[in-house]
Amino acid sequence: METTRLAPHCGVEVSGVELAKIEGSDLEAIRDLIYRHGVAVFRDQSFSPEDHIAFARRWGGIDINNYFPLTDEHPEIAVVRKRKDQVTNIGGGWHTDHSYDQVPAMGSILVARELPPSGGDTLWAHMGAAYESLPEATKEKIEGLTAWHTADHIYAPDGIYAQTDQGSELRGQELKTGATHPVVVRHPHTGQRLLYVNPGFTINFTGMSREESLPLLQELFAHAMKAEHQCRVEWQPGTVAIWDNRTTWHYAMNDYQGYAREMHRITLSGEPLAA
Repeated sequence: METTRLAPHCGVEVSGVELAKIEGSDLEAIRDLIYRHGVAVFRDQSFSPEDHIAFARRWGGIDINNYFPLTDEHPEIAVVRKRKDQVTNIGGGWHTDHSYDQVPAMGSILVARELPPSGGDTLWAHMGAAYESLPEATKEKIEGLTAWHTADHIYAPDGIYAQTDQGSELRGQELKTGATHPVVVRHPHTGQRLLYVNPGFTINFTGMSREESLPLLQELFAHAMKAEHQCRVEWQPGTVAIWDNRTTWHYAMNDYQGYAREMHRITLSGEPLAA
């Protein structure tokens, strides 16, 4: 197994690994890489849907997605798709998946199934690097704060996606979500302190209105999405990415109009978060 950093503070590419067969100490080494670097990328993988599911089960629990279409044969696999005639994509803004759950998902395993001739890259940003580089005054300001996360404004019948050409593709519009988490959490395995708010799902700080919360939230968002915290992954046939939702945000680029893009995603179960 060989590793190459994708960027100074985020991401790693792993070579010399056949994910479909990996287990034991090699799987533990990959877990550790993802916990620390946020996202790991594997190229030239032969990774069938059955391999995808079997690998996820070796990792641990699988969270079934409530919103995305599911494959008919394998309900564990969510389809993240943009047809060539659609304008809106899924995940086209900075976010971290499932922060609106009481126990947020650990992360995801994303497999490229259909790609445009160019474009459709994914960006990740490392929330450990983001927290560590905050001014000390800001760290003091957010120490002990908690924040409310929800997905209702995104997926509701009158939500953001309902206003787009993705609306008819999605499920779960009647679900109600919401969870309160510390603004700064400790990674359950590495102990690293991580900034745990995101533009997609974080609405307000506990005890403050949305309007009162926005100035500080926007300050944190702008800091976290600085280029020095990011890495960029160019997808190729046979590429698999595995990331940690606690450690990173991500952003799916929507720069391939007129072409289809389809990715298959399995979400990995997480554990409670604490400051």
